[in-house]
Amino acid sequence: MNVQLKFLQQWLGRHAAWAQGLAAPLLVITVLSMMVLPLAPWVLDTFFTLNIALALVVMMVAAYMRRPLDFSVFPTVLLLTTLLRLSLNVASTRVVLLEGHTGPGAAGAVIEAFGHFLIGGNFAVGFIVFAILVVINFVVITKGSERIAEVSARFTLDAMPGKQMAIDADLNAGLIDEKEAKRRRAEVGEEAEFFGSMDGASKFVRGDAVAGILILVINIIGGFAIGVMQHGLSVGEAADSYILLAVGDALVAQIPGLLISVAAAMVVSRVGKDEDLGVQVMEQMFLSSKVMGITAGVLFLLGIVPGMPHTVFLLFAATIGALAWWRKKEEGRPAPVEPEAPAANADGEATWDDLQPVDLLGLELGYRLIAMVDKTRQGDLLTRIKGVRKKFAQEVGFLPPAVHVRDNLELKPSGYRITLRGVVVGEGEVFPGMFLAIDPGGIGTPLIGTPTTDPAFGLPAHWIDEKQRENAQMAGFTVVDSETVLATHLSHLMQVQAAKLLSRTETQDLVEHVTRLAPKLIEEVVPKMISIASFQKVLQLLLEESVHVRDIRTIIEAIAEHATATTDPVELARRVRMALAPAIVQQIYGPVKELEVIAIEPGLERLLMQALSGAANGALDPGVAEMLSKSASDIANRQEEKGVPACLLVPDAIRNAMARLLRRAAPRLQVLAHSEIPETHLIRIGPILGELAA
Repeated sequence: MNVQLKFLQQWLGRHAAWAQGLAAPLLVITVLSMMVLPLAPWVLDTFFTLNIALALVVMMVAAYMRRPLDFSVFPTVLLLTTLLRLSLNVASTRVVLLEGHTGPGAAGAVIEAFGHFLIGGNFAVGFIVFAILVVINFVVITKGSERIAEVSARFTLDAMPGKQMAIDADLNAGLIDEKEAKRRRAEVGEEAEFFGSMDGASKFVRGDAVAGILILVINIIGGFAIGVMQHGLSVGEAADSYILLAVGDALVAQIPGLLISVAAAMVVSRVGKDEDLGVQVMEQMFLSSKVMGITAGVLFLLGIVPGMPHTVFLLFAATIGALAWWRKKEEGRPAPVEPEAPAANADGEATWDDLQPVDLLGLELGYRLIAMVDKTRQGDLLTRIKGVRKKFAQEVGFLPPAVHVRDNLELKPSGYRITLRGVVVGEGEVFPGMFLAIDPGGIGTPLIGTPTTDPAFGLPAHWIDEKQRENAQMAGFTVVDSETVLATHLSHLMQVQAAKLLSRTETQDLVEHVTRLAPKLIEEVVPKMISIASFQKVLQLLLEESVHVRDIRTIIEAIAEHATATTDPVELARRVRMALAPAIVQQIYGPVKELEVIAIEPGLERLLMQALSGAANGALDPGVAEMLSKSASDIANRQEEKGVPACLLVPDAIRNAMARLLRRAAPRLQVLAHSEIPETHLIRIGPILGELAA
């Protein structure tokens, strides 16, 4: 026996996937067969019971799902259940018209039970009950769910670009990886397809209700005519048999249809992603002592009005009043307090332990933002910061120091401050629970919110609440939450301050990392040919001009090639830039082969060569320097408005000096030397620096 059971289990396991794959085609074939093949009454009973059971299962799944995509197959289920009901109507109509003269049990026990038990054998009552069910299903539930599905489909499709931009923003900020971004993009697409399918599938429910009315009328007229004309029944006998069977048949099909309609309405009207419908209803309706107390008071007043059923009203008033008292008691109970750490001895002597080192990279939060780092309150800021550090390491080329997060009661409640070696490098204000709608440029749609500025890039923005989020996304705004705003600001400042983040500790860690990958390469250069301090300075000079040090092999090989001739970090950095030229150009322009650059007017270039090269290096007239800085800033802004990288091409001899001169006036302007343009690229001269100034 055990051997047989084991064999059966193995056989079922091997053929489970095969059976699941055939389930849908077999169901469709069975449904179509029911329309053309005569069925015995017991077969009709079986399928009517199956229809009711499937309708109950669908409604229960809709009630316990957490989000619409959890039941993404619902449009297909809606089609199959509708097709099953219609095929049962056709099969039962055939039996009613052929065998209805034999009595109320001609079409099976289920239809007979609905005809006698539910409506008491009175076809007039049954017809009225059926009409009421049709009105509820067709006019109320189906009409409402159809409208919700239509609006949801339109809003979901309109919001797709904004959601995609939000995903790209999280990916660029390092908050998510490529795998998570791909999953979210797929979810956005599935959501749009689901609501689009629901918009069309809701027509199945509406058509089913109309078909039920027409089938009932056809059954009544056809059965009455067949009974009187073909079987010689009297008018009363024909009415008792055929009309009673037709109404029972209609009710058997209409009740599952009503359950499916309710399930469709629950699916399209679902809001929230974390809890099922029952939990949401309990939490949002019955957890307020004030609401329960007022309701109990109103019921009590109604219960003491003369003529009212006192028992029922007073019973419910007492029940709801007890619930209100219990909720009030729960709300007044103090939250558990964690034991405080023992205070330090105030009379103790000062020690070296009292001297706290300055944080290399710090984040200070106002007291309202503490919840953002508390995992017990769904705060995920620390996870976002880990993602920012990981993305920085992957892009820039070294692991940045850890971010020390602490609270600061001197800040605004919603304010934050980012420090570098104890010095404030950025600050802002975020509001947990609200969203920042950032205008990427050219959007004139007004928003209901608080105007502000994006702290990372200075773009105009608005703080909005959850209700305005969909409208902002459809209008083209980039909508991000508070944690993303803060993490993006931190990521941007880390990119800008990358040179200062590379301390001696990070440099030593980088050398040790390269030693594990290429031990022979690094031990021949650092510290034999160049000291660790000079190596750190070379990397910092590169990072100051936004040159990533990811290609550490090329950097070390270039240093090894030229370290025998010079150990000056500035000259070594210049040589390294030439070795990294293809990567630098690609970082600025991307994969294009034709580079539009800003050139210097020949007369101004000769003046700069005389002033900034040779013995007079750095001796530039202040007026010329001011004019040059203003012109460079204007041209850089115009290039960015055109969507073209702002890059100034200068002779090799003055590249370093020009980069230092223009760094403060035009921080986004890149300065390249002629020798840093790869031979595989073409140059197209764009704006001329000096002509605008003249």
